[in-house]
Amino acid sequence: MQEGNRSTNQSGNGFRQAIQQTGRELIDPFIALFHAPRALWGLNLSYVLEGLIYFGVLGLLAIFFNNYIGLDDIDAGRMVGVLTAGITLAMLFLGGTVDWIGIRKSLLISLSFMLAGRLFLTLSPNFGGQGLWQPAHLVTLLGMLGIVIGYGIYQPACYAGVKKFTNEKTSAMGYAMLYALMNLGGFLPGIISPPVRKAFGIVGVYWVFTGLTVVGILVVAVLMSKKAIAAAEEKAASESDHPQQEEETNPMDEMSPKEKLLFYLKNFPIRDGRFMFFVFILVFVQTLFAHNWLTLPQYFSRAFTGVVQNNFEFFVNLNPIFIFILTPMVTALTSKKDTYKMMIIGTLVMAAPTFFLAMGTNIYLVFAYLIVMTIGEAMWQPRFLQWIAEIAPKGMTGIYMGIGQFPWFLTKVLTSLYSGWFLMHYVPMGVPQEQMNPQMMWLIYGFIAMISPIGLILAKGWMGKAMEKKHG
Repeated sequence: MQEGNRSTNQSGNGFRQAIQQTGRELIDPFIALFHAPRALWGLNLSYVLEGLIYFGVLGLLAIFFNNYIGLDDIDAGRMVGVLTAGITLAMLFLGGTVDWIGIRKSLLISLSFMLAGRLFLTLSPNFGGQGLWQPAHLVTLLGMLGIVIGYGIYQPACYAGVKKFTNEKTSAMGYAMLYALMNLGGFLPGIISPPVRKAFGIVGVYWVFTGLTVVGILVVAVLMSKKAIAAAEEKAASESDHPQQEEETNPMDEMSPKEKLLFYLKNFPIRDGRFMFFVFILVFVQTLFAHNWLTLPQYFSRAFTGVVQNNFEFFVNLNPIFIFILTPMVTALTSKKDTYKMMIIGTLVMAAPTFFLAMGTNIYLVFAYLIVMTIGEAMWQPRFLQWIAEIAPKGMTGIYMGIGQFPWFLTKVLTSLYSGWFLMHYVPMGVPQEQMNPQMMWLIYGFIAMISPIGLILAKGWMGKAMEKKHG
């Protein structure tokens, strides 16, 4: 009897220890990040605002082109693709800006470009002419150019900032929080946009976002001063387990422009076949990201009625708030897990629920899709971004982030080329809902997304050891 009680007590103690360990894994990273320096808080606040503005503009952009510029679904989808793909392509060429001029200047310059771009986009309907290549359309292209240039610099600079302001103890949560906070910003348009849109139209919403861009510039200017950035870098180095490694000099500092160019060319990641396979196989599951703004706004506003149709921005932006809640928790519990296995599981969990939408058109299936998809996204996306930043040579984080994001360019281009066609054939505008067939559209999209986890599984023997060697 005593042996039985002892066994039961040991089992109970083991269970309590496991719960306590899990609790520590969840809480400790948040505690470390809470004591982050002012510069990192400034970076995070800027990213929240940009998440709000970027997703707010994007969620209405196709409908803006329909209603204000006079484009059909196919051309509107392509224009959205020009913006989103252009941003990723710009990262390829401009991502290295932060490596050359520093974090603060890069952020201020990028936000200034985005302010000018959003002004032109908001003013474009005033230039008259409905249709492709008419004056209003040409002004929108000018506005999108400013946004593209700005974001091409902005996002790599933010991830380079996280790398500088964190160490091996806080980096995983630092990247996860940056990603989560962007998505918190991405949720807020669902609350802000509907009442403004109903009162002042989409142009009124865009004026609000333009004003918030000015606020974002002030946040960076005030909270991310040169002194605050230097203090953040010093704090990260002093609290590191490997201070000597953290304090290594940047080889770029001692190079001439010609030497910098040669250094860049020598260290370009395109020379690594496994790296390139890894980032490109993710294109297929990333199409689901693109459908958040290319397909979901029209899907909710056309295939549904009532509350969902009238407040479609809220439902379009549920994924970001789920990401904000789930990403830090998932990261805390999985940060020590095998990177490649997490990528397989995460992409599989993200792709599979697309088939829920192929089963029918109702809000319960939508919630199931968004929740399960978000869990999968939280499992792999921040780890992917962290991995790219960590394998980058000293002084090349910006350009590595830019090139590592290049598959996003393909994703946005390819998805924008066919999303409008699918909408016109399966969820056409002005057609009774009983004549629509969105289930077939989502079935096809599900099969496309599943290519990523299947490809990762098939390549595991070739990729696994090399991945973990680099990650470690």
